[in-house]
Amino acid sequence: MGCSFKNAMAHGSRTVVSVNGIIIEHEAIAREAQNHPARTPTAAWTAATRALAVRELLLQEARSRGIKAAPLTDAEGRREIEEEALIRRLIETCVKTPSPDEDACRRYYEQNSKRFRSPDIFECSHILIAAPRDQAVAFQAARERAEAICARLCDDPTAFGQMAAAHSDCPSRTTSGSLGQLTPGMTTPEFERAILALKVGEISPPVETRYGFHIIHLARRIAGELLPFSALRARIESYLAERSRRVAIAQFIALLAARAELAGVELPSPSMLRVH
Repeated sequence: MGCSFKNAMAHGSRTVVSVNGIIIEHEAIAREAQNHPARTPTAAWTAATRALAVRELLLQEARSRGIKAAPLTDAEGRREIEEEALIRRLIETCVKTPSPDEDACRRYYEQNSKRFRSPDIFECSHILIAAPRDQAVAFQAARERAEAICARLCDDPTAFGQMAAAHSDCPSRTTSGSLGQLTPGMTTPEFERAILALKVGEISPPVETRYGFHIIHLARRIAGELLPFSALRARIESYLAERSRRVAIAQFIALLAARAELAGVELPSPSMLRVH
């Protein structure tokens, strides 16, 4: 990555970056780029240039207002540098956002109810026939073995546990193939899609995943429930307050940028600015 950033720096050396006449050195941008992972060195360079331009804007504003700030130390003993303290104090002084009230929190809760459901729970068992995808003959044999087991289970679904104990390549064979309770995200996407497609009591056809072929029995589905507003009120209030704060900071920065003389950098509109 170091060579890439040096190349990007060399490419950008034709452009002088400045904020109200204060030049941001290319070496500083190169160092900052290390903090902005991106798909290309150019994208990292651009993000670093914007970040340093915003920082310079805020520092200039804090100093022009005569703001003084004492660096703080967090619970882990990390201490702010003076410039961080100035920017923090500037934001505290100039950016005011109201706390969301009860009605705002409840509206957000009602409009985003899907976010506040407990997850669905699935109780299921499976039989795994392990199959390496890079071995075509073994893979086809595993498929045929899984299909044969499915055919036998069609005749006698009650034999699932016995078949799992006898044929599964998963450690769950010791518990008749039981995987216990699963929630979304705990299995592979293919496995999860198969569970969602099953009705309670059904047995799936062979389901291919990176582990091989699974035969799945869904024993029970417990639907998730909407969590009560009272349990989420504080979390929603905190989220809305932080969102409002970020929007307000972005607008404040956009106002400073609109009044500033910028060279070699284009700052985003308020909706695009991301302040961390």
